[in-house]
Amino acid sequence: MKPKSAQVIGIDLGGTAIKLGLFEADGSCNQSLTVATPQPATPEAVLAAILNAISQITAPVESWAAIGVGLPGPVDGTGRISQVAINLENWRDVPLADWLEEKTQKPVIMANDANCAGLGEAWLGAGRNFDNLIMLTLGTGVGGAIILNRQLFVGHRGAAGELGLITLNPDGPPCNSGNQGSLEQYVSVQAIRRETGDHPSDLAKKAIAGDSQALAYWEEYGRRLGAGLASLIYVLTPEAVILGGGISAAANLFLPTLWEEIQRRVLPTSREGLQILTAELGNQAGTIGAARLAFQIINN
Repeated sequence: MKPKSAQVIGIDLGGTAIKLGLFEADGSCNQSLTVATPQPATPEAVLAAILNAISQITAPVESWAAIGVGLPGPVDGTGRISQVAINLENWRDVPLADWLEEKTQKPVIMANDANCAGLGEAWLGAGRNFDNLIMLTLGTGVGGAIILNRQLFVGHRGAAGELGLITLNPDGPPCNSGNQGSLEQYVSVQAIRRETGDHPSDLAKKAIAGDSQALAYWEEYGRRLGAGLASLIYVLTPEAVILGGGISAAANLFLPTLWEEIQRRVLPTSREGLQILTAELGNQAGTIGAARLAFQIINN
């Protein structure tokens, strides 16, 4: 077992950029680096880019202990195989953890990017004072993470926590997942654009300027999100719900109706003490959460 004071690498692999950080056990980041994701982003090209970036970030240090990787898609239950990755070419059942371990001789663990963001917020961000929480990332899609007893919950197959894919309206718009009327189809960037023609940031500016239609839309958005959260709260009774992703910047416009909906739908016994907070770590949440994953494998 490696000493608990060892440093680890957290990696956030995206379709356009690969972000890396070298972290201490207290969460401080000693080195960071962002490199472009190779295009086309084949598994072999991405592996080479990651290895090159790791060599740069570890050059100034004597030793480091493990690697955590967040990916834009599902990871198997062992945290070893990237099953599918959005915007990465020919990416199916890629044993990236095995490849990285062979090249670096360090233990590697992986999770999807929303799970890593949730772990990061639970460790150093808005969720740091809670043992049990859920996080929703409100972006192009809607990702999720479940933290129970300060541990990431992914289920026996690694696929738990797809919170954006729960059904909100059984007769609603079709979802890429095969579902219909999923929460994602009502609270994502794509949903807002489909219904208003505006990007969420532009719609927020209109609302702040007093546009009545924009204000009304954000109120309805809060009701929809509140209805979706009600189901999740009943199942998990978290201490906190963390809202991240780009849409969370408009939270002040929809939180009042979100709260009203939760209070209307959820029994007081299931929401006692519940807090709804916006994420604090921004686009660093993924690397921080990936580092947290790495610390868990060397400290267990």
